[in-house]
Amino acid sequence: MKVSVIVHPNSKRERIDKDLLDNLHIYVNAPPLEGKANKAATAALADYLKVKRSDVMLISGSKSKYKIFEIIK
Repeated sequence: MKVSVIVHPNSKRERIDKDLLDNLHIYVNAPPLEGKANKAATAALADYLKVKRSDVMLISGSKSKYKIFEIIK
C-alpha cells in the first residue's frame, strides 16, 4: 500500500494530522538535514499505522516535503 504524506520538519510538537482533503501531515522535531526528518517521519508513520518501522519504506521525495511511503503487509 502506498501512502502520500506532507512532512513538516522542525515542528515544536510532533503529531500527525489529516486535512480536509484527507492528506496526512506529519510534523516532526527533527531538522531536514542528513535524512533526520525522513527517519523521524518514517518512525511516526509506523507508529500511526501500528506496523513495524522496517515495514515502512520511503520510495519517493527524499529531498521534498511531499513524500510517498510504501507500507509492506
